[in-house]
Amino acid sequence: MPTPDRSRLRQLLTEEEAQYRANNPRSAELFASSDHLFARVPMTWMNKWAGGFPLGFSAARGAHITSLDGHELVDFALGDTGAMAGHSPEPLVRAVTQRIGADGGVTTMMPTPDAEWVAAELARRFGLTQWSFTLSATDANRWLLRLVRLATGRPKILFFSYGYHGTVDESFVVVGPDGRAASRPGNVAPAVDPATTSRVVEFNDLDAVHRELANGDVAAVLTEPALTNIGIVLPEPGFLDGLRAACDATGTLLIIDETHTFSAGPGGATRTMNLRPDAITIGKSLGGGVPCGAYGLSDELAARVQGKVAEGHDIVDVGGVGGTLAGNALSLAAMRAVLGEVLTDEVFPKMIALATMFREDVESVIRDFDLPWSVTQLGARCEYRFAHPAPRNGGESAASYDGELEDYLHLACINRGVLLTPFHNMALMCPATTQEDVATHHRAFRSAIERLVD
Repeated sequence: MPTPDRSRLRQLLTEEEAQYRANNPRSAELFASSDHLFARVPMTWMNKWAGGFPLGFSAARGAHITSLDGHELVDFALGDTGAMAGHSPEPLVRAVTQRIGADGGVTTMMPTPDAEWVAAELARRFGLTQWSFTLSATDANRWLLRLVRLATGRPKILFFSYGYHGTVDESFVVVGPDGRAASRPGNVAPAVDPATTSRVVEFNDLDAVHRELANGDVAAVLTEPALTNIGIVLPEPGFLDGLRAACDATGTLLIIDETHTFSAGPGGATRTMNLRPDAITIGKSLGGGVPCGAYGLSDELAARVQGKVAEGHDIVDVGGVGGTLAGNALSLAAMRAVLGEVLTDEVFPKMIALATMFREDVESVIRDFDLPWSVTQLGARCEYRFAHPAPRNGGESAASYDGELEDYLHLACINRGVLLTPFHNMALMCPATTQEDVATHHRAFRSAIERLVD
């Protein structure tokens, strides 16, 4: 089946949409009656769910969600990684309840002992010694970019095409059709052309990295160790080592964004791939869904920044590094509970084994039906893509996108009790995920493909 029969696909998509509407009248009504919500949802990205309206939910626990209409679903989306610890694990509930209740105080602009504990644990896991806290990975990236430009005196940042770093303005840049930097399609009203702030190349292209860094104006490379938001694109052998060497040769700093690649293990891809970044950013999953983020600096980079501060640069007031709610007591209590008792070193092997089972199940369907697709695993995370072989960079992965096919598979899974991440075909395992959960997806996925190729 080189390509799906489009008429058959559209017929099946129509049927799944009708079933979705019939199964979820309360979610449909919630959406229709949300007159005071811009785009009828609390946050516009929630409109990415297939089916014409998003599912509302009434409860979530572990790896399962109960929708407003009373349907229980296996959750492989896990809040697009924000709930990687599972929904409301007991240690998190206990810590948050204690912080709000008996201890009291959510945010005071004052430190608690939890801050040093979390920073020390992140240092143990990722190897960098100096940490600061934010409310999201976007904040961590945005503030850290200011610090690396301060430390180096250079204006630009190098990105990889279709890499993901939240809503950082400079990162919405891709390699255009002519090979030049261009604003990413769909980018909303950038204040300046991102080509003026950023350089961009394709992932896994060391020659292009050398070419762009040779200009001498790049403060840092900001990259995920593997692309994760355009399908999972893994680094080719030697690429990340070559990237580190290219940075060293040109005095460029290397920032690793572990927000999604934390799935690779307790110390993310930094530990599993033996990386040597100058700085790390991370968010979402650290607090089990309580808003939080963090960035870490090497001793050398921290000293360089402090040297600039001594010259009069401001990082403690109006300099644009920090926020009133960042590092608040509730976020830090949540992070301590998650890192100390939920996403521990010991739990990752089970999560990764389940992701391997998920990948092998998808591979069996691809093989049995001779589909020109691929599936890629990164620790506890898996994703299938409508391309074979697997894309080697962001441009190739973006070109494999098929909206109708993706919507059909997502709705077919939802109608059979399985949630995948709405932004792509990603499945993430949490500590509460079970073999039966993975098997439930396998049955739903195989059934959807059988109907498509019948």
